[in-house]
Amino acid sequence: MVLLYIIITVYIAAVNFYAVMLVKAQRDEYGDTGEKPTGDGKLILCAMLGGAVAVYVCMFLMRYRLKNMLFMILMPVIGVLNVYFFFLAYRSGLSIFVINAAAFGRLPVAIPYL
Repeated sequence: MVLLYIIITVYIAAVNFYAVMLVKAQRDEYGDTGEKPTGDGKLILCAMLGGAVAVYVCMFLMRYRLKNMLFMILMPVIGVLNVYFFFLAYRSGLSIFVINAAAFGRLPVAIPYL
């Protein structure tokens, strides 16, 4: 059970680190030029996988894409959902990932040939 907590914590940290690096890479690539940045899908996917809080905070710290209303509305909403789902996962003891052994105890061990 402790291993599941460690795995989920490392997953959250990894996704948030990737989100920070993704925003920084986009800012470095498109920051000073007049080109319109592409890759909104990458940022949204990263946010949905659990990095919405990191994307939102990095956008303010790096002063990047602050005029994009999609990100200014969508990232806090996805961030609240991320925090809520991670809180539920920790609070429930990660029982959604644990297989119920009692359910498998009712299955026959061997299926007889007919």
